[in-house]
Amino acid sequence: MKKNTYKAIGLMSGTSCDGIDMVYCSFHFDKQWSYKILTAKMVDYSPEWIRKLRNAIHLSEEELTQFDRELGTYFGKETKQFIEENNLTEIDFIASHGHTVFHKPEKGITVQIGSGKAIKEATQISVINDFRSLDVANGGQGAPLVPVGDKLLFSQYDYCLNIGGIANVSYEENGTRKAYDVCFANMILNPLANELGLPFDRDGEIAKRGNLTTQLLNELMNLDFENNSLGYEMYEKYILPILGKYSISNEDKITAVTHYLALSITKLFSHHSSVLITGGGAFNTFLISLIKQNTTANLVQANKELIEYKEALIFAFLGVLKLENTPNCLSSVTGARKDVVGGVIV
Repeated sequence: MKKNTYKAIGLMSGTSCDGIDMVYCSFHFDKQWSYKILTAKMVDYSPEWIRKLRNAIHLSEEELTQFDRELGTYFGKETKQFIEENNLTEIDFIASHGHTVFHKPEKGITVQIGSGKAIKEATQISVINDFRSLDVANGGQGAPLVPVGDKLLFSQYDYCLNIGGIANVSYEENGTRKAYDVCFANMILNPLANELGLPFDRDGEIAKRGNLTTQLLNELMNLDFENNSLGYEMYEKYILPILGKYSISNEDKITAVTHYLALSITKLFSHHSSVLITGGGAFNTFLISLIKQNTTANLVQANKELIEYKEALIFAFLGVLKLENTPNCLSSVTGARKDVVGGVIV
């Protein structure tokens, strides 16, 4: 072991395009790893940044290279401000997930933009990024990556459920970590709310008052994403055409999608198991009530800080594992030929 204590910043930009999660945290090893979130912040993306990020999939190679640099410079500027605002002096490294543009692991492709070199230039601090590529090169999906953090930091729960842009779950089965993407979540709901002039469906109020279109719900429930790590391409291919077929209000679409999300999630859990729920969807009280109606599992909502920043926290932890030369991509969840130590240090 190189060190038993690290202090790091984790950066996460998710598929829901809501903003950059920044967390300054410490990790300590004494028989097992523990963590503390010392301070955290979310930087909301402006409408212009949201437009650029959603359009990134359509850029040429040259344009995408330029945008990678532009986004990394923005990450670096905001991280530098975060450091100065909080007078942070002890920082071993910055770990950045980047922002996923392409994710086609079956073709050996996964692209996260937000140049690590540009972040380092802005902050003068070592950066670890590009956590997925090595796993994909070894035949894996390059996702999910959070389960190694669930295994080593949150082992007291039977399931760890994250409801972000995409809902995903991880759990132990016969001593092996299993995990997968369940379905699209806020990646569907947020754009529908955006069209109504809202950033998201606060507390699920829109879904609660809308009318449930059972035909749309059934069509969504018939989608089978098993054994796939989900990305924007599949959202464009499967979700958008289904939503486009129905001449109903956005409110009613949000209602159907919320019920779809709840039913997809409640199928996951064994009786009376304990489930840690994090991600923006954990604040959707109507969604959580629908899940509770359909399961006997004990749903444990994390505190507000952990709900919002768990993924950024775990990417910081993946950086720790990289420096410790300990596998941080588990083949049992990605399908790769072997566990790997992912990440590039710049």
